[in-house]
Amino acid sequence: MTVVMKKVELPNGETLSYRERSGGEELVLLIHGNMTSSKHWDVLIEKMDSSYKLIALDLRGFGDSTYNKRINGIKDFSDDVKLFVDALGLSDFTIIGWSTGGAVGMQYAADYPDDCGKLILLASASTRGYPFFGKKEDGSPDFERRLVNIEDVERDPATIAVQAAYDNNDREFLKALWNALIYTHNQPDASLYEEYVDDMRTQRNLADVYHALNTFNISPVHNGLIEGTNKAAAIQIPVLILRGERDYVVSDEMTKEIIQDIGDNGRFVELKDCGHSPLIDNLDLLVDTVEQFLQE
Repeated sequence: MTVVMKKVELPNGETLSYRERSGGEELVLLIHGNMTSSKHWDVLIEKMDSSYKLIALDLRGFGDSTYNKRINGIKDFSDDVKLFVDALGLSDFTIIGWSTGGAVGMQYAADYPDDCGKLILLASASTRGYPFFGKKEDGSPDFERRLVNIEDVERDPATIAVQAAYDNNDREFLKALWNALIYTHNQPDASLYEEYVDDMRTQRNLADVYHALNTFNISPVHNGLIEGTNKAAAIQIPVLILRGERDYVVSDEMTKEIIQDIGDNGRFVELKDCGHSPLIDNLDLLVDTVEQFLQE
C-alpha cells in the first residue's frame, strides 16, 4: 500500500490537498482537528486493514490546502468537504472526524445524509460547540464571560500565544502545550513529533477555527451563546462516539451532549487509558474499535 499526496481544485476557488492510500474497497474519509492536518492521521493510515481505501484531506487553511477566503463557521468546512467529495466522485463512505473534525463530520452528515453511511466521532467537539471563555486577571478561565465574536477571539491571550508560537517557530511552547493537554501519557517518536510541529505551523486560520467552534450548535437547545439548529436530529446513520477516559480537551459533559443530541443511532465507547489522541496513546485499541464498528 502506498500513500500519495494529491490536490483538487474546488468550484469555490479553494484547493484542497489530501492523502490517498491505495487499494481497498470500503472508503473511509478522515477529517482532522485543529492544530493538525491530514499528516496527523499517518499512524492510523499505516495501521488500518488493507481492505479500506483511506482518504485524509487537509481542511481549508491547514496543511497544503489554500485559505483564499476566511471561514465563518464549521459549515464552511463541511461544505468544502461536499465540494471535495463531488469533485472526486466519492460516495457511500464512512467519515472519521477527530476533535474539530468531528464537528465537521456531524454537520456534513446532517446536511448531506445520502453520502455518508456511518460516522465515527473521535474525541469530538460537542453538538453544542466548544465554548471559549474570556480570562480573569490571573489567566484562569472566566466562565461568566463567553467570547462572542471573532474580534474577542483574536484578542484573547490564548489565541495570541499560540499564534505567536506559530509565527516565531516556538517549538518548545507548542510541545509543552500538547504535552499538557494531549500527549499526557504517550508521545510520538522524537522525529515524528518534530514533523507534527512542522505540520501545526501550517495552520493559517487559528482564530477563525476557535470562533467557528464557539458558535457551532446543531443541538435542539441554546448553548449559552446561540440557539441550536437541531440539525443533529437529521443524523440518522449509525454513529460511533469515542472519547478517551482522560481526555483533557473534550470533557465528559461535552460527550454526553453528543450522546443526548444524536439519540438512539449513536453508540458510545470509552477508550481506556487514552487522552485526546488515542492515535498515540493506544493505536491498536483505536483501530480495533473502529474496524469492529465498520464491519457491523
